Amino acid sequence: MDGTQVHDSVKDYYGKRLKTADDLQTQACVTVGRVVTKPVREAVAAVHDEVASKYYGCGLVIPEKLEDMKVLDLGSGSGRDCFALSKLVGPNGHVTGIDMTDEQIAVSRKYIDYHTEKFGYKESNTDFVQGYIEKLREAGLKENYYDIIISNCVINLSPDKRAVLKEAFSVLKEGGEFYFSDIYADRELEDSVRKDEVLWGECISGALYWKELFTLAAEIGFSRPFLVTAAPVPIDREDFKKILGDARFVSVTYRLFKLPPGTKGEPTQVIYNGQISGYEKEFRFDHQHVFKKDDVVTVTGPVAASLKCSRFSDEFDYQPVPKKTCDTSACNGSSPDKVDFEDPFEYLEKL
Repeated sequence: MDGTQVHDSVKDYYGKRLKTADDLQTQACVTVGRVVTKPVREAVAAVHDEVASKYYGCGLVIPEKLEDMKVLDLGSGSGRDCFALSKLVGPNGHVTGIDMTDEQIAVSRKYIDYHTEKFGYKESNTDFVQGYIEKLREAGLKENYYDIIISNCVINLSPDKRAVLKEAFSVLKEGGEFYFSDIYADRELEDSVRKDEVLWGECISGALYWKELFTLAAEIGFSRPFLVTAAPVPIDREDFKKILGDARFVSVTYRLFKLPPGTKGEPTQVIYNGQISGYEKEFRFDHQHVFKKDDVVTVTGPVAASLKCSRFSDEFDYQPVPKKTCDTSACNGSSPDKVDFEDPFEYLEKL
């Protein structure tokens, strides 16, 4: 399928064929349960039932420290994540969703006033734009504007992943974060798999080979991807197994940062101050780094750079790594100039 055919197929699948999440044929677009804070749980629970019933996502794309932030949701669908984020960013923040599907945009816009009133806001802090995630600026979105971009099981549906990441980089502020969940494959998928419209709509046929994300991120200018969570995506139907062969799939939440040009991170000792609301005891940056309040932790250059140059900068104290305590793993870790591949399939096997 060419790009236009993919877009038309996905529009038909999510606009006409799927009425609720119960119509899905695989478990790819089903969010795996995880522990969340009370404010996040309450925000998700506050979303209108019709919006929630038409939600198709593979992860929880609600990062930390959201108050007053400007957030963009790529492929916002019925608006579930947007409305939950609307409550969490507060009346001085703003959430924009962009989606190409008529039916999904109609549902999300229908409930703007409902959520504005429910959250007690004088005016709405949410809007929805109809357009393509490969053409954000063409849809009227501003460059260097958003603090955070999220996406939930949508990039795999795009025929041009490079364009999606490039556009996201363009509209993200310097120091901003791209926090997203998506489906990845353990190999490059064959053309016969790519041509299956049902499996494409189910977020499988369009899945990126996981290594390619690291390559694209580096080429476009993002930080290395940090793996937050991962979960296997089982393929149960025999007809799908025949098409897919031995290919395996995984749902992963990554965070990327748009760092200032030329940023060179150095190994650093960081101390979390415990002041992020809802995460006072500990802040889980990714699966390797859980910062407990007041603990001194040595981190590699890429992690230090991402903390110092993002909205998390003031949440930490920083100090040089004493040479006598500098071990190989902490101080000679990956540099910002090196693509550090972290296999999500190997990560899951170790759990």
